[in-house]
Amino acid sequence: MSFPPGFFDRDDERPDTEVYAVPRLVTHIDEGAVEAVGLLYEELGLDGDVLDLMSSWVSHFRTPPRALTVLGMNADELAANPAATARVVQDLNADPVLPFADASFDAVVTCVSVDYLVDPVTVLAEVARVLRPGGLSVCTFSNRCFPTKAVRGWLSVPEEQRPQVVADYHRAAGGFGEPEVQQRLRGSWRSDPLWAVWARRLP
Repeated sequence: MSFPPGFFDRDDERPDTEVYAVPRLVTHIDEGAVEAVGLLYEELGLDGDVLDLMSSWVSHFRTPPRALTVLGMNADELAANPAATARVVQDLNADPVLPFADASFDAVVTCVSVDYLVDPVTVLAEVARVLRPGGLSVCTFSNRCFPTKAVRGWLSVPEEQRPQVVADYHRAAGGFGEPEVQQRLRGSWRSDPLWAVWARRLP
């Protein structure tokens, strides 16, 4: 599976470490969407050893898993995450290789961040590598973003088609069963929509 030339280009190609140097202790989706993320994690039974990719000061679990490793860009944000049991500072756009052994996690979650990945297929191939057989990769996202840092292909695709883009990322990465796609919240002029894509690591 391939993507058109320029799909993963961005308007602002400055290093992400420069752009995200200042902590942002805010949520990037509204309360309804935050609640919907937590409900999804609960419905999917995410527990055990969990990795939160491109994380921040909050991971949106209603009940935190037994062990939560948060990997993100800003050390201060990660330090403020009360659910975290381990913290890793890493720019996945500069280095998409995850610093974990094979089959280390029961689930990997990516919340409102997949649109910023310049090499999501490699990142998700790494997610498959660090997941245990049967483990879940779960991506949730809305229609909010920093448009200068989101990849151009994401911005060019209508909102309702973006879940299929994330499903295609998983298919291209390999190692996963067929992705599940759901719109968890419709959204309105007063509230954020929320989509979810998840796929299970094959044996």
